[in-house]
Amino acid sequence: MRIGELARITRTKTETIRFYEKEGLLPHAARTASNYRSYGREHGQRLSFIRRARDLGFRLDDVRELLTLADDRSRSCGAVDEITTRHLAEIDAKIADLGKMRTELSRMLTTCQQGTIGDCRIIETLDPARPG
Repeated sequence: MRIGELARITRTKTETIRFYEKEGLLPHAARTASNYRSYGREHGQRLSFIRRARDLGFRLDDVRELLTLADDRSRSCGAVDEITTRHLAEIDAKIADLGKMRTELSRMLTTCQQGTIGDCRIIETLDPARPG
């Protein structure tokens, strides 16, 4: 199949497919006599794996490592667990940060006096250098 069909089937932009090829995450496709890329079923499967890992927030380096591990089915999954544990810790840290941001934004809204922008405590908090 050509790149457009692979893109449609996997719901991936053609530029992204080319990027993954360039980065070595997706094997280079064979070329037809007219120099079009020709992708096989295995490209679609690998691209789906990459997309799912990216949708779950794994960094490209983690995806690369997961692909390497997935290519050797006889290996222990301990390395996969380590990558996933590290990623889960990053997610937990982001959730904690988001909770703090939510608390602060909520506090700022409850102190809002509904006055003018010149008296807005939210704007003042976001830009302490702003004259007011």
